[in-house]
Amino acid sequence: MKHLVVYSSKSGNTKKLAEEIFRQLPEEKEFADVAHAPDPSGYDVICIGFWLKGGEPDPASQSYLKKCAGRKLFLFATHGAAKDSNAAKLGINRAMELAEGATILGSFSCQGEVPENVIKTAAEKVPKPDWVDDAPAAKGHPNKQDFMDLAEAMTKAGLKTEAPPSTKGPVVEGVHAM
Repeated sequence: MKHLVVYSSKSGNTKKLAEEIFRQLPEEKEFADVAHAPDPSGYDVICIGFWLKGGEPDPASQSYLKKCAGRKLFLFATHGAAKDSNAAKLGINRAMELAEGATILGSFSCQGEVPENVIKTAAEKVPKPDWVDDAPAAKGHPNKQDFMDLAEAMTKAGLKTEAPPSTKGPVVEGVHAM
């Protein structure tokens, strides 16, 4: 199975997720930023990552998503909004709409650290975007837990067969392990 990981990243957050997806994919795979992404028709599964702008995928990703109509997709996104917020859900839904007729294997989104100057500018807008109040909690994201949640989403989507390691404690090895 041939995979393509395509991403758009303004501050590096989405690129981190794209690199992790690429690392975890088990089979033939390619990696590209959206500006240099190949024609999607030569791939079995395309993983498309984007950042949210105004509640929807960034403009470059929107153009590429439209090219992916009818393909098998895994969508992933970073944003300043809380992980399970309406803004995050609407952004993923908009990506699905743009890739009309695509088979969505799964999706994942998480907060991504937002630069202070972006938060400040957004906070001064009237009306203030909903995500601005969530943005301070995005500091340090994506983080280790986000990557573990991403691995779980990839497993659920059928992109990999092994489950992510447990976060409940260290793995016990040796003659005393059960």
